Amino acid sequence: MARPPSNFNRPGYCIAGVICYNRPAERMMPESARAPEHIGRRRFLGLGAAALALPVLTRLSAFAGPAPLPPDRDLSFYNTHTGETAAEEYCRSGCLDGPSLGRINHILRDFRTGEIKTIDVRLLDLLNSLARKTGADVPFHVISGYRSRQTNDFLRSRGRGIAANSLHLEGRAIDIRLPGLALRDLYRSAVALRGGGVGFYPDSDFIHVDVGRVRTW
Repeated sequence: MARPPSNFNRPGYCIAGVICYNRPAERMMPESARAPEHIGRRRFLGLGAAALALPVLTRLSAFAGPAPLPPDRDLSFYNTHTGETAAEEYCRSGCLDGPSLGRINHILRDFRTGEIKTIDVRLLDLLNSLARKTGADVPFHVISGYRSRQTNDFLRSRGRGIAANSLHLEGRAIDIRLPGLALRDLYRSAVALRGGGVGFYPDSDFIHVDVGRVRTW
């Protein structure tokens, strides 16, 4: 009886990380009894690629990112605590503008302590997308931008449901309203962007948006 080849159990070829082994019976058959190799392999490759593509495409569509941002991006704010306003084009021709970002950091500072923190540009881009989605032509009214640890601990001590590790501490969250737009509509528009967390606070007349994981409350 003929012995099987020494490489009997070696992989025949590999598709997208899936190892496909040669069939032993086929390896042992005489050449005249085998199906044409190029036809079987081609059909297998075609079917395998189609099968592998379906879940991949499904995952890609499920996690598709938001629409591309325009190269020129601006924002306007009104700080409800200090009365300050700012209208800044923070990105020009796809390049961030340092002085404009500095002025945004200033108006979004912790108004209680005066402490300034660099605001995450992803948050600014999310607000820019939100402004464009709602067709806003008025400034965002800011209730809370950056929040220092001192202020965060103070608010927590007063039992306001403040998270110990709030994203406000990192310059990655903001509480806003938009005059002329119903708060519920602003909330829905923010949720639709799927850019991070969105909270609805009708009693205090603001929504919370951040660039953490996608979630709502």
